[in-house]
Amino acid sequence: MTIPKKCTRKLLLTASIILLLSSCAEEKKVIIQTENKEIKPNNLEKKIEATTIEKPYAVAVINTPVLYTKDFKSVFGGKSGYTLKKSKTGLVKEVEFVAYPGTFFEILDRYKVDDHFMYKVKCDEYDIVLGGDSLFIDSRFVALTDERKGQPHKEYPSKEQIYKYFDSSIGALYVWGANNLDGVPEMMKFYPPAKQLNSEDNKTWKLKGVDCSGLLYESTNGFTPRNTHQLVNFGEAVPIKGLSAQSISKIVKPLDLIVWKGHLIIVYDENTAIQSAHSSGGVVKKDLLGELERLCVKRTPRDNWSDNNPNSFVIRRWFDFNNLSEKK
Repeated sequence: MTIPKKCTRKLLLTASIILLLSSCAEEKKVIIQTENKEIKPNNLEKKIEATTIEKPYAVAVINTPVLYTKDFKSVFGGKSGYTLKKSKTGLVKEVEFVAYPGTFFEILDRYKVDDHFMYKVKCDEYDIVLGGDSLFIDSRFVALTDERKGQPHKEYPSKEQIYKYFDSSIGALYVWGANNLDGVPEMMKFYPPAKQLNSEDNKTWKLKGVDCSGLLYESTNGFTPRNTHQLVNFGEAVPIKGLSAQSISKIVKPLDLIVWKGHLIIVYDENTAIQSAHSSGGVVKKDLLGELERLCVKRTPRDNWSDNNPNSFVIRRWFDFNNLSEKK
């Protein structure tokens, strides 16, 4: 039977409408399914956790390592689980310092790592960052708070306290960024090495030792600035410009700081200097005049520090044996 052309056109039109409606229905179905698709909680949580800060401040409740990277595991463990991330000179330079209990932090951001957070922070106690552009702490070392607080009040240290500490520190390991002769044992709990470490790595992992400014920092219970970048302007300047090592040795006083951005030597007494030096393996006492003579060969003595003259050193006097009451 032959179908009239007029009917054929109607049939084709009808079929097209059915296909279009069917296509629209399928598209609508896809849209509905897409809109109703369940969002995985993990994805949502990561987004919230990376951008929302419930409480904006934190206070150290135990000795708290402060690094310039949030990836603590890459520093303490690495791919092997037991490797320390060391520089060419054998130092773990990601460590900035260890904050003592009571140190106050402002939280700038947070990142979820396993069952804890890493906080990007600001700390008035330590207003510089040497290796990176930010400071980070592990949430397990601190307590959160809604209240903005200042740094804890620090008592002016006694001469007896400082010298007792110095004498007990002799032989302690040089550990970059560390200021704890007893170390931070919680590092072994929160970042357990995958196998037994040698003695030096074990101490470094636990931050058991002091660097040059860490020696002074712990001896004064955190009263003095933590870094040589801060110490070059601490206390009062001792005029030494143009003087020889012999002349300088005669005018310095006990606890004066021989310092430049990079290292610190402390005057122990009229004949002796004390320092924590990587080249010496840790804390040592040395002849004061000998240290000044070696120093004057490499660096120029100046009255005040200037970044325009980085190849120099200054002496800062901060401790007053005769008038402690004014310092309190």
